[in-house]
Formats: sequence, C-alpha cells, structure tokens
Amino acid sequence: MNIIVTGILLSGTYALVALGLTLQYGVARIMNLGNGETLVAACFVAFWLYTGFSINPLVGLLIIAPAAFAINWGIYAVALQPLVKRAKNRGQLEVDSILATFGLLFLMQGLMILFFGGEYRSYTFLAERFEIFGNAYGLNRVVAFVAAAIIAAGLWFFLYRTRQGTALRAVAVDPTSANLVAIDVARTAAFAFALGGALTACGGALLSTFYTFNASMGVVFTMKALIIVIMGGVGDVRGAVLAALILGISETFVASVIDPGLTLAATYGLFILVLLFRPQGIFGRAPT
Repeated sequence: MNIIVTGILLSGTYALVALGLTLQYGVARIMNLGNGETLVAACFVAFWLYTGFSINPLVGLLIIAPAAFAINWGIYAVALQPLVKRAKNRGQLEVDSILATFGLLFLMQGLMILFFGGEYRSYTFLAERFEIFGNAYGLNRVVAFVAAAIIAAGLWFFLYRTRQGTALRAVAVDPTSANLVAIDVARTAAFAFALGGALTACGGALLSTFYTFNASMGVVFTMKALIIVIMGGVGDVRGAVLAALILGISETFVASVIDPGLTLAATYGLFILVLLFRPQGIFGRAPT
C-alpha cells in the first residue's frame, strides 16, 4: 500500500508534464524535446519566488502558468510556425520540429546554467507528516498531487465542455477537416502549444516543492513525458493520465523493492515493452 500511494502521489506531476507534451504533439504536431527544460525552468522560478519573495509555490502558479503560456506562444510563433508553413507533410514537420526543439533544449539549458548555476537546488515547503492508511507521507507531496489533480480536471472540463476545447480536439483528429468548419487551425495549434507549455510549467512548480533539481535534468523528464504519451496513446488525455499513474507506481516499486539506481532502467524497459506489444498506446486503435 505504501508503494501504491507513493506512486500515485508522484504520478500527479508526471501527468501534468505528459499532458503538456500531449497537447503540443497531439494538436500542434510538434514533438517538443525542450519540454523538460520548461519544467526545470518552472522549478527555478518557483524556487526564486519562494526564497526571494516568500511567495507560496501554489500562489506562484498564478505567475508561472501565464508566463509560460506567453513564452511558449512566442517560441511557437518565432521558431516553429515557419516550419509548419513550409512542411509539405506531417512527417517533414515532425523531423524539422525535433531538430529545432533539440537545439532549443540546449539553449534553455545553457541559459539556466548561466543564471542559476549547475548545482542542485531545493527548498523546504510543507515538510510535515501526513498520514494515509496509517503510513506517513510528506504533506508537500500530497498537496502537489491534489493541485495537479485539480489542474488536470480543469483541463478535462476545458477540452470536453467548451467550444475552444472542442476546436483543439478537432484539430488533433484532422486539421484539414477542422479548417473546413471555420476553425483557425494555425491559431489553435499555437494555443495548444502554449497551453501545453503552461501545463508543463505547473508540473515543474509543483515538483519543486518536494524534489531536488538542477539545470541539466530536463532531458530525463522529457523522456518520461514521451514514454507516457506513447504509452497512453498520442493525443489521448485519458491515456496520458493512466500511463502517468502506471509509471509512477512502477518507478516507486523498483526504487523501494529492488534498487533506486534501476529506476530509469525500469522506465525504459516498460517503454520497450509498450513499443513491442502495444505501440498504439493503451486507448489507441491498432492500424488496419
């Protein structure tokens, strides 16, 4: 039970990061390899706001999320939209976007090292005992999970109960057909990319409340987000949440029962199994 609860608490932040990449890839067709750097940047901003200005990280989300939204919209408009316009097909766009965001990864990482240094950072926030089923957990982890669940629920409501959310889902399914029913595909894709960046930043801010981080660890979270997206089914929000839950529990089990050093190996092992036996994802349909 301890492993299950700890894994569930960890999966909340994983889900936000993966949902961000799901929107960016599923709607905007951009495989953003700089996704993890967005998370780490949010960790540093949350750290700076808390230690420098005593701003609660949860309140800091009201600053971090809009800032990440605006910055990611700018990145899409300046660096990625020209690639979208010149791409002759989806395959070319995916290759070009991977190369472009691969460079963005190192640019963001270098800027963070310049401004924050390369050492590990952490801060103390709600470091108190909280009992669940008789076992003690960090209150910061519980609060981060609850906040992540609320944000994810808000995203679900937006996607399935609003006009703009319906437009996002339509573009994800078929951009050409969406254009025929008066949906501005280019603007919707930019919005999806920016919203995905904001979700990832929220995940980073929440993760910083209980996790030690540094400027070079973004690539690890990019890979985890990619694994979750593929495991859940590209563009499927339900699948991303369930896959994040599976990954969180799997990592916790390996770290607790076998060896913490094998956590990443177990993650990639799970990824390989999915590619071999369920490449379309949990809720995806096999190609016919």
